[in-house]
Amino acid sequence: MRALRITYVGELGWELHIPTEAAGAVYDRLMEAGRPKGLVNAGYRAIESLRLEKGYRAWGSDIGPDHTPLEAGLSWAVKLKTNRPFLGREALEAQRRAPLKKRLAGFTVDDPDTVLLGRETIFRNGEQVGWLTSAGWGYTVGKWIGYGYVRNAEGVTDAYLADGTYELVVANERVPATLHMRPLHDPAGQRIRA
Repeated sequence: MRALRITYVGELGWELHIPTEAAGAVYDRLMEAGRPKGLVNAGYRAIESLRLEKGYRAWGSDIGPDHTPLEAGLSWAVKLKTNRPFLGREALEAQRRAPLKKRLAGFTVDDPDTVLLGRETIFRNGEQVGWLTSAGWGYTVGKWIGYGYVRNAEGVTDAYLADGTYELVVANERVPATLHMRPLHDPAGQRIRA
């Protein structure tokens, strides 16, 4: 077994990497050991809710081959401050010198009856600027959360994002949305450093 001290839910945790044939036995032992401490099963939707609240990106929806780390807000994950070569470095350096044409942003909707599923159109100041790449209910924050790329041919700066009024198209109706550029829950990441 390999135990990795990482998290995709924003809480102190571990990922256990084990051979498939050992999964059943490891699961049984973990459940037995954790039962006195209140350990229960949690499904994928719980993980999805927690990762949305933390602003963690999902491969295949929020990030993929059509997005760069700079556009996705993941510049911290590439070593542009070093001289170490890597595939795509020159392209990222060139992109960093010009205004980004799109950026991943978070949105919430205050009305709990408005359901966000992903793929909702994003409007900024009445103009269509993108669509949500993923969405779901945030149980900790008590709101619907969505992430999507805001696009602008002249560039998407912090000021451009902050100066906008946003709406999402949900069931053919525009619904007011609030922009968030930081995680909604534990933005400083204190819970995973405990």
